[in-house]
Amino acid sequence: MQDSTPIAVGIDVGGTKTHLRAEAGGNPGPGQSAVADHVRMSVADHVRMSRGWRPHDPLSAAAWLAALIDEALPQGARPAAVAVGGHACETPRQCEEIRSALHTLLGVPCLVVGDAELLVPAAGLDKGVGLVAGTGSVAVGRLPGGDTVQVGGWGAVLGDEGGSAGLVREAARALWAAHDRGDPPDALAARLIAAFGVPEVPALGAALESATQPSSEWGRHAPSVFAAAEDGSPIARRVIAEGGRALASLVVRLAGRGVPVDDVVVAGSTVLVQPALYEAFTGALAEALPSARPRPLRVPPVEGAVALARSLL
Repeated sequence: MQDSTPIAVGIDVGGTKTHLRAEAGGNPGPGQSAVADHVRMSVADHVRMSRGWRPHDPLSAAAWLAALIDEALPQGARPAAVAVGGHACETPRQCEEIRSALHTLLGVPCLVVGDAELLVPAAGLDKGVGLVAGTGSVAVGRLPGGDTVQVGGWGAVLGDEGGSAGLVREAARALWAAHDRGDPPDALAARLIAAFGVPEVPALGAALESATQPSSEWGRHAPSVFAAAEDGSPIARRVIAEGGRALASLVVRLAGRGVPVDDVVVAGSTVLVQPALYEAFTGALAEALPSARPRPLRVPPVEGAVALARSLL
């Protein structure tokens, strides 16, 4: 099969999980019939934890990706092209260094982009903004000349507003402010105290600071914020509303830098699962940029990686 039908490998490396999808077919290679573009056969569909992904070490990242491909593909199958959307791939230089190292290992055309860049091709669009709000939050688009612009994605400690970890951080800050005002604990206080296993609101500080991996360790408690909002907590509702506005502001920043924002493809394990956050985001976006159209992504982002890989064939 490899001699006549090229295998395109797409990889979505998320903050928690990695999804690899490989398909035979796609764009025809030299000497192949154009009908190959319409015949796509699944070769592999593999999900694993992202443990060990080190995007700031290009050689390590490339070796990790090559090992993943070897693990996921059937014995004897080799990729003809590989495209990767990588969590924490934050600059063109960083992406190019990983791409170059991966190309050296595999000897086939490779492309490495930030994971948010998978959303627009996954939605079947040629241009637009990709907005991710899962554990973290980030938005990315391209200038008319093709240069990538990314905003947000600065991690749970300094940023990621509207992502699950950022929501928990801001909820704790709001609770501390209420405590300092002398307000009695509300449903949000009760939910977060229980989630972190501490006796009172002031102890939340030590619980957050003790996290060795803040993004994942804080982010897993985000359901408590949404549950508290359903319980009637005005603090939780305000935190969610501010999170939605923060996500909309990422798109506004891209528009201010000249990125076309007519279509905003939205993905992420927080914003698409929690209607209150999605509604806060879309409401704020409609107010700030009435012409922008939010489009929830209904397929896995790895589809965008596969599309990019097929474009390399």
